[in-house]
Amino acid sequence: MAGLGYDLVEIERSAGGLLRVTIDLPWSGPTSDAEAPEAFVTVEDCEKVTRQLQFALEVDSVEYKRLEVSSPGIDRPLRNEQDFQRFAGEVIDITLKAPMGAAAGGQVAANRKKFRGTLERVAGADGSQGWQIVWSQEPDGKAAPKPGQKISSKRAPAPMQALGFALDELREARLAPIVDFKGRRPRPDALASD
Repeated sequence: MAGLGYDLVEIERSAGGLLRVTIDLPWSGPTSDAEAPEAFVTVEDCEKVTRQLQFALEVDSVEYKRLEVSSPGIDRPLRNEQDFQRFAGEVIDITLKAPMGAAAGGQVAANRKKFRGTLERVAGADGSQGWQIVWSQEPDGKAAPKPGQKISSKRAPAPMQALGFALDELREARLAPIVDFKGRRPRPDALASD
């Protein structure tokens, strides 16, 4: 994939001979130009990779009945350190290999493995870099408000919780699929210039 200018995110072989390949555009790291929008995989990109893969799979005699090439989507899996750097500050869902309730100071159920929160990079006491997610912990018995839900001004804000983790402690990590159906909003800097 690198020869074509794409990163391979995932390969999945499903029942019925389906070969599913997920691609993304390479990330060049944080840029100082905050105005440049992030590029996304297009249908043309998927077509280009499909043609190349069909040829390569035929040459290598790989058996499959259907080939599907797609972008990672809104619930993109996070697989390596570079993915975590790229999506720092975004809301993610993580599933841990083992429960970490006791490590969270008793603030969460001892058998809890799944968390949703904002991904942050943190520095350890020894100078090493690590990761944590931050989320609001609702009092027992109350459901957490959904994204975009109106919250009464009389309601006290839920306290924030943080959970640090290492990448080898994760079973799975994905971007949280949060969709805003209210349309595009103006950028904050555009409002300030008016």
